Amino acid sequence: MAVRARTLEQARELYRTNWELVWWVFMRVSGLALIFLVFGHLFFNNIQVNAGDIDYDYVASRFSRSWVKVYDSFLLGLAMLHGVNGLRYSVEDYIKRPARRFWAKVGLFTAASVIFVLGVMTLWAFTYEEMGEAIRALPGG
Repeated sequence: MAVRARTLEQARELYRTNWELVWWVFMRVSGLALIFLVFGHLFFNNIQVNAGDIDYDYVASRFSRSWVKVYDSFLLGLAMLHGVNGLRYSVEDYIKRPARRFWAKVGLFTAASVIFVLGVMTLWAFTYEEMGEAIRALPGG
């Protein structure tokens, strides 16, 4: 069983000469930041506003503000990096053959990159007012 560092001193001893120390610290910092980002997101979308009243117009007006896009981009980016790094640890622990481990990580990083790019494009590339008009113009809309 692999020994995992629980304190910064243990991490420095284990990961003194490579990037693992940076990732070890990142996991702690990003986990703490994600707690505040997620609870802020929940507050803005479920407490400040009745969740039953959320419709396309609410979302469009919310995403028309740049700070919301920046906030959600940070939430998406940190959550993706944090989750992918955790999965990378699992790949290291459970896939023993180096070639399979390499290709598993390539697949993991590729999928995460595509999801992140599509998420950021969705946040920043569309004008939600124009999309709303197009959706309302559809039959049955």
